[in-house]
Amino acid sequence: MRFARLSSLGGRLSIWLALQSLAGLTAVCAAVYIATLLGFETQQVSTLQEKEAQVRHILSEASIAADPDALRHALDDVLVGHRDLSLTLQRADGALLYGRPVTTATGTTSTRLRVFTADLTGAPKGVLTAELALNTLSDRILLRRIGVTLALAALIGAALVSAGGYVLVRRGLRPMRELVEQTRRLTADTLHRRFDGSAQPDELEPLVAQFNDLLARLQRAYEQSEAFNADVAHELNTPLSNLITGTELALRRIRSEQELRDLLGENLEELQRMSSIVQDMLFLSRADCGALARRTPVPSLAALVGKIAEYHETIFAERDLRLSIDGDAQGEFDQPLIERAVSNLLSNAAQYAEHGSLVRVEIAERNDRVNLQVTNQGTPIAREQLPRLFDRFYRIDDSRAGATRHHGLGLAIVAAIARMHDGSATAHSNDDQIMVTVDLG
Repeated sequence: MRFARLSSLGGRLSIWLALQSLAGLTAVCAAVYIATLLGFETQQVSTLQEKEAQVRHILSEASIAADPDALRHALDDVLVGHRDLSLTLQRADGALLYGRPVTTATGTTSTRLRVFTADLTGAPKGVLTAELALNTLSDRILLRRIGVTLALAALIGAALVSAGGYVLVRRGLRPMRELVEQTRRLTADTLHRRFDGSAQPDELEPLVAQFNDLLARLQRAYEQSEAFNADVAHELNTPLSNLITGTELALRRIRSEQELRDLLGENLEELQRMSSIVQDMLFLSRADCGALARRTPVPSLAALVGKIAEYHETIFAERDLRLSIDGDAQGEFDQPLIERAVSNLLSNAAQYAEHGSLVRVEIAERNDRVNLQVTNQGTPIAREQLPRLFDRFYRIDDSRAGATRHHGLGLAIVAAIARMHDGSATAHSNDDQIMVTVDLG
């Protein structure tokens, strides 16, 4: 298998470990070989220098230099124990004074030479040319054996380290395989399970935590999707049932033109309610898919809120509500979306505000962001219910069957519009006030 095609992390780590081990052992063995080679060369040079000094000393002694036999015996003594060392002495006229050649058993020579001149004391024409030759064949053979041994040691060592590394890599990747097995057991019905990170190494703990957070988000999304489907079915079931029942009753007997008109009018109201639900659902779907606001300059948010408030004068008058608008801001927003959000907020406040109370709209601009807050007096909302106010089809009293005008998507649309403006929507409640704040970027 080519290394480039390896998809296994364990295989890649094992190969890299093997190559690194081979490179490291090769470098160590090469260093040992070079050090041994330099040691041999140093020893050879030292031997030649030592013998040169001894030869010079013998030639400088008059009593030995004057007697040829004594000189020969003295030089033989210098070479005793050194069968790999040869010495030749030549006079200035070329005559051989002393000679002892050295050859190997096979007749092959590998020598290191040292040539020098020396004075023979007490002899005419006493300048001699000396040549020391050291046979290094045995050292070369030993060095070659050491090199082969070191090369085999590097290969065998790399193989052993690679085998051990492969086992360690597999053991080290066991937590990853356990995570894969835990992932394989996950299904849509078991999203409540979380990965067990108790036996995982420190490097994998952040990954396990991120996976668990992702599973929590998936679980919430799945539960919301299931609840959303049930809510959609419930919301559409009521008008559909009304349409079917009214039509069946109309077909049971002959009805007058006015009765048919009344029936068609009722059916039209139900169809318009269904159309409103479908349109709101399509808008939320686009918002969830990442749709962004089409920003245009809005010179005054207070003026925009005042204009929208005119459309709610009837319900405000029916409930004897008063409206105040405090503060102002300007910026670039998607004006139709902002108008829709403000309309939903005012409609929601008017529906749940106490009779004769004040609905207050506060607009403030801070750090290039705009806060729009709508406050009304009413029954306090439990803290655990506040985040759910922006869920689709959520109603605090769960009285959805009789809801003919509101189908629980108003605040969900407000939150979606805030997200499309890089913002968010939050709700707060105290003793007798409910505040919905929209932050716009």
